[in-house]
Amino acid sequence: MSKKQCAFCDIVAGRSPAHVIIENDCSMAILDIYPFTKGHCLAIPKRHVIWWHEMTEEETASLFSLARIVSVRLMKVFKPDFVGLYTRGRHVPHAHVHLVPTHSGDVLDTFFNTLEKYQYSTEDLSRLKSPESMDAIARLLK
Repeated sequence: MSKKQCAFCDIVAGRSPAHVIIENDCSMAILDIYPFTKGHCLAIPKRHVIWWHEMTEEETASLFSLARIVSVRLMKVFKPDFVGLYTRGRHVPHAHVHLVPTHSGDVLDTFFNTLEKYQYSTEDLSRLKSPESMDAIARLLK
């Protein structure tokens, strides 16, 4: 998908409507049009970039600073247990961070609880936490 066809670039350029919560020079936060819960926001870089790890240092600092500000607001307004933060980029190929107020038992809490049970229970994943595996992975990443 090119920048010309990107829904988030259209929002940044003012060609498509959005409920903008806050913005700064490099980033903006908008309400997600397919929310998991009330207040579900997206923080997006203004420059078209597909993956968050491809952003510049300035864009990264801007985006995560803005995400923190929005998360504080979500905590104050909706009083969730926490604000879930995760990144995606497959559905809309433009980096974006989901900020989701999460309450015990809601769809994301249930999903992540299920994912964590899977994470702890499978033999393949259990092998990853062995001291030898952890040492080898840490060496690769250093």
